[in-house]
Amino acid sequence: MRLLPVGEQALLVELDEPGHRRALTAALHAEPPPGVREIVPASRTVLLVLDPGVDPSALADDLRGRPLETPTAPAADAPTVTVPVTYDGPDLAEVATLLDVSPEEVVRRHTAQTWTCEFLGFTPGFGYLSGERDDLAVPRRDTPRTRIPAGSVALAAGLSAVYPSDSPGGWQIVGRTDVTLFDPDRDPPSLLQPGTLVRFTDGEAP
Repeated sequence: MRLLPVGEQALLVELDEPGHRRALTAALHAEPPPGVREIVPASRTVLLVLDPGVDPSALADDLRGRPLETPTAPAADAPTVTVPVTYDGPDLAEVATLLDVSPEEVVRRHTAQTWTCEFLGFTPGFGYLSGERDDLAVPRRDTPRTRIPAGSVALAAGLSAVYPSDSPGGWQIVGRTDVTLFDPDRDPPSLLQPGTLVRFTDGEAP
């Protein structure tokens, strides 16, 4: 664990692996240290935004004493989002070839497991989802697309995601959904939050 001050009112915690970041994030949400206003996880870091007047260095002992054992199961009260998907993406056949399976098997693997939102990034509402198994690990595309439509369901580097808005991107697109991932008029605007569980189903959104 490495602690780095970010300005005067934030502290960045760097960790060796995503599992440690996941464990620390869960521990901090379960028992937040005094003076921590916001907890922002990323792949291998956790940013702590502090209340005015809180000394970042005063949190060092607390943070180093937190458990880093990776949780074996999602939290019992974790919210679950169901995402109906039409699996007709332009990269579905390529993903099947990379995995040496049929397109139908790609769909089966994608829908047969529960995914966990690890963190948000890239664009507002873009959740990086980890699965229960490592059976859909494919690389990003060699050439990113300049525009991927909102609602595109994608795979890359062992993760899955849904593009919340039109944007460039290099992930493998396997399907599409009508579910709105980000709405600035919704509270909170992002449908996904760190810790949200996601189930993909094979079918059109209602």
